[in-house]
Amino acid sequence: MIGVVAKIPVKDGKVDDMISLFKDLMVHVAQEESTVLYTLNRDPANPNTIVIIERYKDKAALEAHSSTPHFKALSSKMPEFLAGKPEILVLEEVHTI
Repeated sequence: MIGVVAKIPVKDGKVDDMISLFKDLMVHVAQEESTVLYTLNRDPANPNTIVIIERYKDKAALEAHSSTPHFKALSSKMPEFLAGKPEILVLEEVHTI
């Protein structure tokens, strides 16, 4: 399994718009066969930070997700909402119960 944690800093006044973009994306992500988990979260300590937690069956599934038209469409819209560079952490799962 591959895990991804994406911390996305959002401009003041743009968080609700960014959340809406991700909710639209998630409709399509739910149909991706090898995407195991995709959650939209908000950091209570920093309400202008959106955190996406993702889980994929393997690296190929992550690459497939990243190349979908819906992901590319979101990526093209994101710059106007960003307050800084997103922090993306890609993890290899070592053990699960």
